[in-house]
Amino acid sequence: MRVALDTNVLVSAVGTRGLCADLMRLVLRDHELVVGEQVLLELRRNLSKKLRLPSEVIERYEAFLRAQAVIVPDAERVEIKGLDAGDSQVVADAVAGAADVLATGDRALLALGPRAPMLILSPRQVWESLRRGA
Repeated sequence: MRVALDTNVLVSAVGTRGLCADLMRLVLRDHELVVGEQVLLELRRNLSKKLRLPSEVIERYEAFLRAQAVIVPDAERVEIKGLDAGDSQVVADAVAGAADVLATGDRALLALGPRAPMLILSPRQVWESLRRGA
């Protein structure tokens, strides 16, 4: 299965021990990780400002993701009612990367439900689905 992880899931995966870190390990071990350039841009910014990680650590994490994931260049943005431009780009990149699911905690993305162009679930829902083998 191809799984896209949004910025906050990737930040949590590196910043905490818990569900997001476990989800990322599971995806890397048994599935294909899909990451868009928009997510990488946001990731660098958030790791620097929110976690205050040194630039060398951020560069190593990004290099690791680029080596392990399917990296999607900025896809053509799709207008999705109710989403800001950044969230729309994250969805467009996941779709362009042929992700089967996008894992996010973003309420605006999760609220799309059937209007979304792909399956969008919380990290917990993706974790449970992958563990069941769905």
